[in-house]
Amino acid sequence: MSKKVWNKEEVSNIFAKPFNDLLFEAQSIHRTHHNPNTIQVSTLLSIKTGACPEDCAYCPQSARYDTGLERERLLSLDEVRTAARNAKQQGATRFCMGAAWRNPTDRNLETVIKMIKAVQSEKLETCVTLGMLTEKQSKRLAEVGLDYYNHNLDTSPEFYGDIITTRDYQDRLDTLKHVRESGVNVCSGGILGMGENRQQRVGLLLELANLDPQPESVPINLLVQIEGTPLYGTDELDPIEFVRMIATTRILMPDAYIRLSAGRESMNDAMQALCFHAGANSVFFGEKLLTAPNPDIDQDALLFERLGISLEAQASH
Repeated sequence: MSKKVWNKEEVSNIFAKPFNDLLFEAQSIHRTHHNPNTIQVSTLLSIKTGACPEDCAYCPQSARYDTGLERERLLSLDEVRTAARNAKQQGATRFCMGAAWRNPTDRNLETVIKMIKAVQSEKLETCVTLGMLTEKQSKRLAEVGLDYYNHNLDTSPEFYGDIITTRDYQDRLDTLKHVRESGVNVCSGGILGMGENRQQRVGLLLELANLDPQPESVPINLLVQIEGTPLYGTDELDPIEFVRMIATTRILMPDAYIRLSAGRESMNDAMQALCFHAGANSVFFGEKLLTAPNPDIDQDALLFERLGISLEAQASH
């Protein structure tokens, strides 16, 4: 059976459904493909912070913006191992590591591979986000058993040039192609609230849903506005529109883990509950996501308890 290829009109029509109908369809699909009352937990650690040469308008780690962020050295193996151990104790099943690079050198990559092996020794799934990768680098990561590589598309091709000029959209698609062909699972999503319109949100989903195969993990971020970045002061996104994005993502990508990622600290409990009802089934635990704040773990645990949601003991991938 050939894979369905979505078009813009189909995705737009789903996105624009009456809210109750949209949520009903998304929840129905979610129940068919996932346990509706469990959530997968990942932890994200910045292993190299700041001084990135890219000009992503949302990012405080860009060397081009004065956000008060200190440039930091690459973390040591022991620091990573300790962080992974703590993450596992808190209920995480996947440990993600991010480095503020445009692309890793081969030497950088070998250092990160030692970290991947340290995390694997703690019996956790591994994910890294290191920027653009070559075909050879992707294969190298596959050789050591990396579970996931994260490389977000960020937004639609039409809006992308308003947010980033130091690499083009095809660069991102090429990295995802290298990762997929190497046999590593793909983690790719985007950011909402950057000033894009609904059709541009639809454009992002169209790109993600038409990847073949679709990403196994889809992080949906809400812009965290950091003073000093060009997007600071952007009008805030309507929370209902964000929930619509989650629901439409679930309908288009039934098998994917959809992760509520950055921006969760600004969401109230009711908004998060709606997102879980709409099909989100993964979150990041921990006080920080790279450099952005994240809800307190105890606060999350209380919310899950109130919703009758339990942590997934072992991720399915």
